[in-house]
Amino acid sequence: MASGLQQIDGDESVLLRVTHSNLKTFVTDVRFSLQMSVESVKEKLWRKCGTSVDSMSLQLYDDSNTKLSLLNDNSRPLGFYCPFDGYRLHVIDLDPSSVTSGGWLEDTSLVEKYSISEEEYNKLDGTFRKYKEKTISQNLSALESKITDNYMEDLCANIKVGDRCEVDPGAKRGVVKYVGRAESLPPGFWVGIQYDEPLGKHDGIVKGIRYFTCPKLHGAMVRPDKVKVGDYPERDPFEEDEI
Repeated sequence: MASGLQQIDGDESVLLRVTHSNLKTFVTDVRFSLQMSVESVKEKLWRKCGTSVDSMSLQLYDDSNTKLSLLNDNSRPLGFYCPFDGYRLHVIDLDPSSVTSGGWLEDTSLVEKYSISEEEYNKLDGTFRKYKEKTISQNLSALESKITDNYMEDLCANIKVGDRCEVDPGAKRGVVKYVGRAESLPPGFWVGIQYDEPLGKHDGIVKGIRYFTCPKLHGAMVRPDKVKVGDYPERDPFEEDEI
């Protein structure tokens, strides 16, 4: 055991790697004054790892991981044990009921999670969900107030019910089933589409109002600028791009 008190200046310090007996992932570099008492070292470590001073035992290892000494005299200065930069100070928690025991400070799966039902959460005020709903509602209201009833009417001039079409994004193909305003949607003109495949959201009913009839999940209401009409035959699902 190293046990010679060094002649040290008032500001001389050492950088030690600190590990813990209970906290396997706790590894940190801490700088200590060599004039600090062992008890003061323990107090500093208590704030970092949670082990109480009375339950803490300290071991000093060199940079080759060889145990050099047990810091068992709280009144001695740290410099008495001759630590150097890069040495390791290992904290041993002697309290079996310590907050560091059992692994729950590291393993979050051991911590009981707070949970709340959707019904109870919806009753709360000041939640992010309420804020989001309010913001979206305000933004939609502001946007709708700027949209006229004739919005995109000119783009519907060449779109007729029964036309084959392709809808962006995604180049989804289908047939036009409705053209006009939609009472349950924001102002302006809309185009109802029956997709060839189940790429839609409904069967032609939007917010309780039926605009057209189609199979479930084949229907969509989109703005006219997303629709191109023309020779867009139904795709063969067995067609291969290459031969």
